[in-house]
Amino acid sequence: MFQGSGKLHDSMQAVLVDLIELHIQGKQAHWNLLGSNFRDLHLQLDEIVDAARGFSDEVAERMRAVYLVPDGRSSTVTKQTSLPEFPEGPVETTAVVDLIVERMYSATDTMRKVHDDVDDEDPTTADVLHSILERLEQLAWMTGAENRHPEKDAKTKATRERDEKADEVGLDRVGAVANS
Repeated sequence: MFQGSGKLHDSMQAVLVDLIELHIQGKQAHWNLLGSNFRDLHLQLDEIVDAARGFSDEVAERMRAVYLVPDGRSSTVTKQTSLPEFPEGPVETTAVVDLIVERMYSATDTMRKVHDDVDDEDPTTADVLHSILERLEQLAWMTGAENRHPEKDAKTKATRERDEKADEVGLDRVGAVANS
C-alpha cells in the first residue's frame, strides 16, 4: 500500500486550495459581470467554474486515495491560495477576461511548481496534475483570446515589446499576456 508523504500532501494541498479559490472567484465574476459579450462570457465562466470544481474534487479524492487529508475549509483556502483576490462589485467583461485568465494561470503555475516533486514520489498523482493542466491551460487560452486583437495590439509599443520577449521564449500573444 502506497501512502503519500508530508511533502506530497503539501504539494497537492497547494493545488487544491487554488482550484477551490478559482471556482469561487469564477462565480464572483459570473455574478458581477457587465458589458459587451455578457452572455457568452457568463456561460464561459460557468464552464470554468464547473471545471475548477471538478478538478478540486479530483485532487481531494486523489489525496484520500493515498491516505492524505485534504483541507478545503474556507479559512484554509483564504490563507493558502496563491490566487490574487478578485475585485468586489461589478466588473466589465474585458477586465473579467484578463482577471480570470490571470487566475487560471496562477493555478497552473502552482501545479507546475509542485509537479516534479509530485512525479518523483507518485507518477499516478502527477498524471492527475497533467490532465488538469491540459484542460485548464486550454480554458485559459480560449478565454484570453476574447481580448486579443492582433492588428490593434500590434500598434502599441508596449505590446510589441511584450510580444518580442514572449516570442524569444516561444509564447504566442495570449501566453505573452498571461506571463506579463
